[in-house]
Amino acid sequence: MANITLAQAVNQALREEMRRDDRVIVLGEDVGKRGGVFLCTEGLYEEFGPERVIDTPLSESAIIGAALGMAMYGLRPVAEIQFADFIYGGFEQIVSNVAKIRYRSGGQFGAPMVIRAPYGGGVKGGMYHSQSPEAYFAHTAGLKVVIPSTPYDTKGLLITSIRDEDPVVFFEPKRIYRAVREEVPEGDYTVPIGVARVAREGDDVSILTYGACVYDALAAADKAEKEGISVEVIDLRTLVPFDKDAVVKTVRKTGRPIIVHEAPKLCGFGAELSAFIAEREILSLQAPILRVTGFDTPFPLVHEHLYLPNENRIFKAIKKSIEF
Repeated sequence: MANITLAQAVNQALREEMRRDDRVIVLGEDVGKRGGVFLCTEGLYEEFGPERVIDTPLSESAIIGAALGMAMYGLRPVAEIQFADFIYGGFEQIVSNVAKIRYRSGGQFGAPMVIRAPYGGGVKGGMYHSQSPEAYFAHTAGLKVVIPSTPYDTKGLLITSIRDEDPVVFFEPKRIYRAVREEVPEGDYTVPIGVARVAREGDDVSILTYGACVYDALAAADKAEKEGISVEVIDLRTLVPFDKDAVVKTVRKTGRPIIVHEAPKLCGFGAELSAFIAEREILSLQAPILRVTGFDTPFPLVHEHLYLPNENRIFKAIKKSIEF
C-alpha cells in the first residue's frame, strides 16, 4: 500500500476506473494537459487521450449538460467543477435535469454520473473560492451527496460513486487535499454510500461532522480528553443518504450531540440532523443539540480563521453541553 494524499487518492480512483471501464470519461476546465487546478487529474490526459479526458470551455452549464447527455446514452462521465463556488453556473442543469431524468422519463433514462468539486475554506480563497454549498444539493431529490475526509475513503467512495446508477455530487475538502496522508490499497475496493465512520469512540459527547471538520473535531476531542471528557466523533462521509442508524446509536450513547460543518448555520445540513435527532431521539437528550458552523455571512478573506469551526470553538461547545 502507498502512503498518499487525498488529492492523490482522487487521481488513483479515476485512473483505475478509467482503466477498468472505457465508458468512464473525465471532463472539466483544465482537467487535461494541466491536470486540474489541484492536479487531481494529472497524467490522465497522457494515458487516456483527449477523447476521454476532455478540456471544456469555461461553462459549468455546458459541462453538466454534456455530462448528462453522455450518461443518458451509456457513458460514465466524471465532471469536474474547478471550485464548488462555480457550480451555480450549472445549478439549473443539476437540479432540473440531472436529478430528475430518471423520474421524468419513467425509468427509461438514468444519469450514472459524478460531479466532483473542491469545496470549503482554509486556503485563503475569499468568498468565491471557499463556499460550502452541500445543503443545496442535499435538498434536491434525486441526487446523492458524498463528502469524504480521508484518502482511503476518498478513493473508495469515488469508485463507488462512479459505479452508481444515479448522479452523485462529490465534494472534496480542498484544505486537506495535501494536509493528510494515509495508507491506501492499490487496486479495486469500494466504500459504501450511506455508511458513517466512527472516527473516535467516546461516551460523554457526540460530534457529528464531515469533510475537513473531522480533523477539527478530533483536535477538540483531544483537548476535552485532558479535562476528563470523552468525545465520540462520527464522520458521516455521505449526507444523502446519511447513516441514520449511526446517528441514533451515538445520540443514545451520549445524549449530547454537537454538529459541526463549515457552511452557514441557517438551513445548513446541521439543521436537518438536528430535526432528525429531535424527531427520533428527543428523550435520549441530556443537553440541547448544539451546532458549530460557519456564520451567516459571505465567506471572509482576512478572517477565515474566525469563520471556520476550529478546535477552540468546538471545545467551547463541548464544555457547554457537559455543563448544561
